[in-house]
Amino acid sequence: MGTFHWENLLGAVVYSALGVVMLLIAWVIVDKATPRDLWHLIAEEKNTAVAIVIGSVLLGIAIIIAAAVH
Repeated sequence: MGTFHWENLLGAVVYSALGVVMLLIAWVIVDKATPRDLWHLIAEEKNTAVAIVIGSVLLGIAIIIAAAVH
């Protein structure tokens, strides 16, 4: 067994946090770009169609962020 490299773990944590922050920023931008409050539509009005579309958009953005960070 090899030795454990703490700098690899630290790098993974930093890049993970960076990706999460970038995804949250993307959520805010998408939310501001739409005419209605997305959280209200998804959580309170239980609009499944909006949830699927926004989930797909955020998944696409997450893939782009993962590729950029990688």
